[in-house]
Amino acid sequence: MALSVLFFLFCAIFSFVNANTEGDALYALRRTLHDPANVLQSWDPTLVNPCTWFHVTCNNDNRVTRLDLGNARLIGTLVPELGRLESLQYLELYKNNLVGEIPKELGHLRNLISLDLYQNNLTGSIPPSLSKLQSLRFLRLSGNKLTGKIPKELTQLGNLKSLDLSHNNLCGTIPTSGSFSKLSLKSFENNPRLQGPELMGSVGYDMGCN
Repeated sequence: MALSVLFFLFCAIFSFVNANTEGDALYALRRTLHDPANVLQSWDPTLVNPCTWFHVTCNNDNRVTRLDLGNARLIGTLVPELGRLESLQYLELYKNNLVGEIPKELGHLRNLISLDLYQNNLTGSIPPSLSKLQSLRFLRLSGNKLTGKIPKELTQLGNLKSLDLSHNNLCGTIPTSGSFSKLSLKSFENNPRLQGPELMGSVGYDMGCN
């Protein structure tokens, strides 16, 4: 009986600590965002469990698995603390006005299935750390202001089904190995400085990238 009670208390404490850590990570994002539509009004840091917040979905263990903030008129930046959401499967922040760079810490989200950051104003390069997301199936970064070359490491995403890097300012040559071998050129269109895969072998990978 005593062991059962101790086990229950241990599980409760672990759940509390975990929820608090994930709540801190989400609230770090909240602090960087201007929210004219008040979609984040339920994000109260005094409520330890973020599973009660709107647009946040959790599993039975109170681990955050989904963040749905697409088309929410949010203005601000992404934060490295998002990398602490270890059970996150869906990160939906498309069609907002997010600026700044994509944090390399998103590469810690090993359970992520979908990363949707399209139609924002994100700048900088695509972090090679995203290649660590081996559960990733959907990577949509189109309609931003991303620059630099496409990391070759992304071709190691073995479960990738859909990639959209169109409408950015990427440069260099499109990789064609690994998971990229099955992708349509539409995934890369409207990047004026990007070289097509038909030029592979005659154009260096870094050509045109400064």
